[in-house]
Amino acid sequence: LHQEQVILGDEMGLGNTVQSIAAIVSLRNEGATHFAVVCPASVLANWCREIPRHSDLPVVQVYGPQRTAALQYWKEAGGVAVTTYESTPHFVLEEGFRMALLTVDEAQYIKNPKAKRTANVTRLCGHADRLLFMTGTALENRVQEMMRLMGLLQPEVADQAKSMAFMAAAPQFRITVAPVYYRRRRDDVLAELPDLIESREWCPMNPAEEAAYEEAVLYESFMAARRVSWNVEDPADCSKAARMLEIVQEAESQGRKVIVFSYFLNTCSRVLELLGSRCLDPIDGSVSPARRQEILEEFERAPAGSVLVSQIQAGGTGLNIQTASVVILCEPQLKPSIESQAISRAYRMGQTRNVLVYRLLSQGSIDEQICELRAEKQAAFDVFADESELDNAQRKLELDQGAIDRMMEEEARRIREKRGLPPAPPPEEP
Repeated sequence: LHQEQVILGDEMGLGNTVQSIAAIVSLRNEGATHFAVVCPASVLANWCREIPRHSDLPVVQVYGPQRTAALQYWKEAGGVAVTTYESTPHFVLEEGFRMALLTVDEAQYIKNPKAKRTANVTRLCGHADRLLFMTGTALENRVQEMMRLMGLLQPEVADQAKSMAFMAAAPQFRITVAPVYYRRRRDDVLAELPDLIESREWCPMNPAEEAAYEEAVLYESFMAARRVSWNVEDPADCSKAARMLEIVQEAESQGRKVIVFSYFLNTCSRVLELLGSRCLDPIDGSVSPARRQEILEEFERAPAGSVLVSQIQAGGTGLNIQTASVVILCEPQLKPSIESQAISRAYRMGQTRNVLVYRLLSQGSIDEQICELRAEKQAAFDVFADESELDNAQRKLELDQGAIDRMMEEEARRIREKRGLPPAPPPEEP
């Protein structure tokens, strides 16, 4: 409200949406009438739900077949127009039209100055008296992105900061960008959140699981190997399923609800078969934003022991699921950031219980190697990383194709020796 053109960079789960709504309400109380939000389609329904939940402001959804009529209504009646990046080409305002505040959610979407959506959002920025860019991404770790976004907001501050961008972790740099960039980490407000308790649930493979896993490795199918335990024919042979059932039953006895995440649609289907009527409709990439919000509302009303099953790419970002306090990850992810984002769906502001995270892992499988390699990369990063050079921090912790190939080769060698098979022939020369 004071600086007028800013980036709110709070970590996920710390209430960015509510802070934006609070700013809108404050301006409305001073007589402002028109506000707008640009966001990814995946969280459109969430914004349209959260604004009336926390204020008495009218919401106009400028999206879909009725977007032209909705835009015209908003121009005449005022309130908060909520639209998506894809809809911005159709969000056309007359010269001289002003809005009090434009909020741009997940502002890293406009980091590329050559992208059409960047041009469309920049055009809308020209009609706003105040701009609020929001992103959970640590921009001090991505200095070039920070400079581009700051240049749209307060160019004079961006010019000052460019000369010292090489020392982004230094206090002097932070002081320079402070008029534009505000960020709190979860640790800064930890006293306001309950405990996060994480555990690794190692599940010994039985003969059926071991056979299916070894076949996957020998046929060089990394994705099939990653589905270890879930890719047996008989669910009774799935050790991860057995442990999951125990966790869900325990959650019900404690009055808790559960979210289950997996990278794989097939695994999500197996979980739905296993848990049956406990489960609501699943969330995957084919589910529309509006239907996702309906499922979350059904989950909020559901009794203890209810389970929400989600593909981790679809449900792991942009959704608030504080009604659940147990999170189950069906397999380790190659990108640590994907896991942390998924956990943050439940472990966020508004959560009143400690959150229990269970990682289901198969002993003696590639699950073990993924965890070990990620731990090695994390340890090396913690020792050697210089905080002023964190541009690609998350990328450095991901498992690249070379690491995956080496893991598969080692596993194939181990299984061939166990089965008494000859070594694999060397690859042919190109």
